[in-house]
Amino acid sequence: MNIFDIIGPVMIGPSSSHTAGAVRLGRVANKVMNGKKPAFVEITLSGSFARTYRGHGTDRALLAGIMGYHSYSEEIRDALDIAEREGIAYRFVEQDIRDAHPNTARIHFRLEDGSEGTVEGASIGGGNIRVDFVNGMRVDFTGENNTILVLHWDKPGVIADVTNLMRLKYPQANISNFHLSRKERGGEALMTIELDGRGLTSNEQDMAQDIRGLSNVINAIVIRAI
Repeated sequence: MNIFDIIGPVMIGPSSSHTAGAVRLGRVANKVMNGKKPAFVEITLSGSFARTYRGHGTDRALLAGIMGYHSYSEEIRDALDIAEREGIAYRFVEQDIRDAHPNTARIHFRLEDGSEGTVEGASIGGGNIRVDFVNGMRVDFTGENNTILVLHWDKPGVIADVTNLMRLKYPQANISNFHLSRKERGGEALMTIELDGRGLTSNEQDMAQDIRGLSNVINAIVIRAI
């Protein structure tokens, strides 16, 4: 347990779960979008999120995170107006997601170039989050550590290629958690690689680009600790 777990996050209120955690979920979507501005966002709210999001500011918090703001940003209060001024269309949908945590949001975005993506996760208390799905594939990370998502074809040797590249070129990057998800054998698969520590060195910033250059890798992105 660290001091963050005891006193909670520095945040704009009123609730660490419904506001601070929601901002952090939105920031994960922002990272998956590589910080690009979405043209449209549909946010599905499940459980208590769906029933209390207006009063607790969860709608504003999620949009603020999607636009890259932090849990302590004053802009959270005006996030709906800021999104409209930025030309970001948005819609909130109240729908219970089966077997989901009570504070779950599913964020579906469409970028200006037409590409789309989805992030689903939960605010689990004290401003902490758990990310469950990215683009429909199961993941398992909290955003506390720097995380690399590697989308690839499910071919023999791809995992070894990625981890060997990290071992040889980025020996200071220690893997603390690894998860693999795939929809079908031989199809698209997703590696979730969490690294020890919150900081990235200048060399590690190039890691995703190097991984993208490997055979059978479709894309790789770094989600910095949030």
